This record gives sequence, C-alpha cells and structure tokens, in this order.
Amino acid sequence: MPEGHVIGDDDEHAEAVGASTTPVGAPPASRGRPSGQPWDPSQGRIGQPVRSTHRRTPVRVPKEWRFDLPTEAKRETVAELREELAKARTMIVSEYRGLKVKESAEIRRALRKQDVTYRVVKNRLLRIAAEDTLGAALSPLLTGPTAIAFGTDEAATAKAVLDATRPYNKVVRITGAVLGDKAIDAETVSRLAALPSREVLLAQAIGAITGSLAATAGLVDAPLRETAALMQALIDRGGADATGVAAAPA
Repeated sequence: MPEGHVIGDDDEHAEAVGASTTPVGAPPASRGRPSGQPWDPSQGRIGQPVRSTHRRTPVRVPKEWRFDLPTEAKRETVAELREELAKARTMIVSEYRGLKVKESAEIRRALRKQDVTYRVVKNRLLRIAAEDTLGAALSPLLTGPTAIAFGTDEAATAKAVLDATRPYNKVVRITGAVLGDKAIDAETVSRLAALPSREVLLAQAIGAITGSLAATAGLVDAPLRETAALMQALIDRGGADATGVAAAPA
C-alpha cells in the first residue's frame, strides 16, 4: 500500500486527510474556522452547541384549522343552559361592560327573590345550547359580553330585570328578549315591564268573564221570573173567576 494512502475511496474519506494533519494535543479545528487560526477558549468549550441568535418567526395557524376541544366543565354548562331554556318561558338578554363581580352578585340576588335566574354566559356555549330550539331567535341578541335572565312570567320577569339592573344602567344594556320562541327588542321589553303580571291579568280576565256570565244569567233569568209571575197571576185570576161563578145564583 503506498505511503499516505487512505483506505476507501477519495470521496468517502476526504476529510480524513485534513484530520491527520492536526498536531497531537491541540484542540480540533471547529467548523467554520480555518485550521491555521488559533482556538479561542472564549468561544465555548469543544462539544457544546453554539446558541443561535436567530429568532424564529411564529407560525400563524389559520382559524379554520384550530380545534376548540370541549372540556367537561363546558359540557356541563351547555347541559345546564339547555335545561334552563327548556323550562323558561321568558329570557331577558343584556350586555354588560365593566360590571364588577360584586355588582353581578347583587343583581343575581335581587332577581332570585323574584324567582328569576340570572347567569353570565359565554355566547358560544349559549348558541350551542340553543341551536336545536331557540337558536334563530336568540343568536342575534348575543352581541357582546352577555348575561341572561330566565323566568316564567313575561311581564314580571321583564320588570324584575329592569328594576335590578337600573342602578347599573351605565354598564348594563338590555339587548332584547325571547318570549316562547319569538324575539323582541329592548323597547318592547320596556313596554312589557309596564304590563301587569300574568297572575294579575288572569285574575282580571276571570273577573271579566265571571261578571259577563253573571250579567248574562241575570238577563236570561229576568224574563223567566216575569213569565213565572205572569203565570201565577193568571192562575190566581182563574181561581178567582171560578170562585165567582160558583157563588153566583143559578
């Protein structure tokens, strides 16, 4: 074998020739530094990676590629909202901006005394809960940070919500309501609050119906009484005539 020949082909082991020229005891030449240039210990120890100063540009993921996986807490919230939507006849929707936690608790406490449930909700979860039932009526009202009041009496619920949120009308704004499956705007909610409650309206309706029936019965009963009196008068007169005939001489 000729002197200085490297085992293997020239392409495969070409770097071995340069490596054999390194003096014994000297640190190996680092990549990117000429072999004749002295090694600077301040550049880091041999074998340690050199930290790059290049800053990676963050990769933006398209919105349609993002997946918001539902958590157990979110699923429970959706189930609770579906239950509230199913049993409520009236839903008053409000938008709040800058409402403090303490103030929200005071509104909730005041409404609870009127049998109205008040909840601060995420619009996305509320849309999911209502998508199969009231989505078409409710979704247009969900425009910002949302709180919703659930009640069974239309007028009483509207009045209770307006009364409870009146001290905070600078940060709480009524956006509308859903009655049954129909949406109404904020102005209609105000007019609804001015009406008597369902119980009062029912009592008034029953009173009107009862009064009408009594008047009708009186109108029907009056001719019957008059007819009976006339018949009794005829009977009495007939008896008198019969007595007079019997008393007359033959």
